[in-house]
Amino acid sequence: MQARSLPLSKQIAYAFGMMGWSVMINLISVILVYLYLPPDSSGLPKLITQVAIFGIFNVIAIITASGRIIDAVYDPFIAQFSDQSKNPKGRRIPLMKLAIIPSLIFCCLVFYPLKEEESSINIVWLVFMLIGFYVSSTTYIIPYNALLPELAPSSDDKVKLATWQSVGYVFGIGIASNAFNLTDVIHHSGIVDSRISALQVTVLIMAVLAAVLMLITVLAIDEKIYCTGVHHAVPIKKALKETLRNKNFLLFIVADFSYFIAVTIITSGLMYFVTVLLQLPESTGNKLMITMVLVSFIFYPIVNYLAKRVGKKIIVIVSLGLLSLIFLGIYFLGKTDLHPLLQIYGLIAFAAIPLASLNILPNAILAEIIEKDSLETKENKEAIYFAVRYFFVKIAQTFGIALFAMFLIYGKDVGNDFGIRLNGILGFVLCCLAAVIFTRFKEEKN
Repeated sequence: MQARSLPLSKQIAYAFGMMGWSVMINLISVILVYLYLPPDSSGLPKLITQVAIFGIFNVIAIITASGRIIDAVYDPFIAQFSDQSKNPKGRRIPLMKLAIIPSLIFCCLVFYPLKEEESSINIVWLVFMLIGFYVSSTTYIIPYNALLPELAPSSDDKVKLATWQSVGYVFGIGIASNAFNLTDVIHHSGIVDSRISALQVTVLIMAVLAAVLMLITVLAIDEKIYCTGVHHAVPIKKALKETLRNKNFLLFIVADFSYFIAVTIITSGLMYFVTVLLQLPESTGNKLMITMVLVSFIFYPIVNYLAKRVGKKIIVIVSLGLLSLIFLGIYFLGKTDLHPLLQIYGLIAFAAIPLASLNILPNAILAEIIEKDSLETKENKEAIYFAVRYFFVKIAQTFGIALFAMFLIYGKDVGNDFGIRLNGILGFVLCCLAAVIFTRFKEEKN
């Protein structure tokens, strides 16, 4: 039976799932390093040792890397389970539903260390809570993304649904970026007696909101009505080999890998760019994210139009080139005579242009790669493709957080900020590398 076309209301409902997941994952990205490795001016207690191991590795880098690597290894197994599922309610939605509550619980517990002082117990706690969160959230996002090629049959449909998905992701970033504003409100209201407690209440509120958003997608999408995919019985080892033999896919994920390291550096470093390089209040971070969201939305229709006219490949390459210039700008923050607010707002507004396309097009491109493979092999391996992609995304995010944290050894405070600036140079190199690699990608003509 042919699946029904996905109406606009369902496309928006699909975007809510990405929004909820984005809120949770960006709470981790925005707050984690700042909470456990705070600058001296933050007013937060030091929860784990700040000592560098072997002179280059700090504990937070090792912790985040361990959690992400375990999670990345788990990806293909949950993908295989989803692809092979014979659940009468569908291959994707039932798994997503099971993942929501564990994701909520572990997201909150990451920010509730057992001791509000420097302690080795906090290190052990953080390792296990991060692993629990990453595994839970992966159980949601891998099946979620695997729905995209099934819900959007044509190339234009894929771009449209990927656009809604991107809107959800960007809104999720915007919500998560309000964490420090809400923390200030809660702290000054007298509801709690410490800044760290106010931050924990903020995380709880936002994580509950995220779980509700994730649930909306689960309740709104009926796989039996809107999806055409069927389970496959290809063994996981064979499925992975077939996926990794796809040259176009390999070029895609290598470029994707470099890009996500760079973006993770921006996400992890935003509060440092604001409070250390420019010496602005923490609440500025929220206003910056709102600016980026609003400016990027202006370019969403333009991206959709250009994708039809000139193709997705050229837009991605140009966007990566523009993003490399953003990173170069990070290195020079606070070094010019321009007002600090003008520097950071200008940089964020300019960054919104390439990020608009880089938030939309990669998932649409991957959905087309998957569709072509399904037609050629007569096998449905949607989740396996997304699992391999997210394996590399997560390794990239691990590298991004770890490298950012490691560079902080070389300076993370006002007057001693060279480590933060080094991340700008690293991001510049990575985006240039991603753009060069993607020039080899062969785009299918409509």
